[in-house]
Amino acid sequence: MIVWSIANQKGGVGKTTTTITLAGLLSQQGKRVLLVDTDPHGSLTTYLGFDSDHVPKSLFDLFQLREFTETTVNPVIMTTNIEGIDLIPAHMSLATLDRVMGNRSGMGLILKRALLVLRENYDYVLIDCPPILGVMMVNALAASDRILIPVQTEFLAMKGLERMVRTLAIMQKSRNRSFKVTIVPTMYDKRTKASLQTLQQLKRDYPDEVWSSAVPIDTKFRDASLKHLPVSHFASGSRGVFAYKQLLIHLERLAINE
Repeated sequence: MIVWSIANQKGGVGKTTTTITLAGLLSQQGKRVLLVDTDPHGSLTTYLGFDSDHVPKSLFDLFQLREFTETTVNPVIMTTNIEGIDLIPAHMSLATLDRVMGNRSGMGLILKRALLVLRENYDYVLIDCPPILGVMMVNALAASDRILIPVQTEFLAMKGLERMVRTLAIMQKSRNRSFKVTIVPTMYDKRTKASLQTLQQLKRDYPDEVWSSAVPIDTKFRDASLKHLPVSHFASGSRGVFAYKQLLIHLERLAINE
């Protein structure tokens, strides 16, 4: 089972779009995919057609467990309308975890412990992270084999990337482990100087981490979200899907070589 976290401490850079699109492409390959929504706002949960305020169980319930077995973890998982994709949904109560349970021993490893129980059930786990450093992001990063950092190709997004890189450096030092990182340029518009310059700067500043291509602006992403479908299932021939297919090939090659 391969676990990827999609994280950035800036909102609006394409985290949820990246999560759902990669999941859709993997499911079309016949892979079993589990999505985990760790954001209290529940964007991924909403994308998939669920009301995050009224789900029967959520990731919050997972954090109340004292032991992790298939019997205790499976009730938190929901089946989606997309074949091959399941979901651990978010609920707004996740916003209280840092305050209520943040000091509990082992709090940063709960998601990792739960996913270990499910390792025979899924080929991939994709974790959609909130844009703030807290218990949720710490859990996601600790559970991951690789961190994907979507970065909108504009100047302000570069500042968010710098914060994210600093966060990873702090966690690497405190946990004595290194994180494998792939930076994913998103919302690229080759007609604008801002996009061109930002992409060039990413390649200069992070030559080993940045994916060599970029995800273009594509209205099909928005249209697909209205249908609660991955864009791969909604508009398979779109340029956005082509870009994410190339990204997935890149990530799979990295996984083979690791």
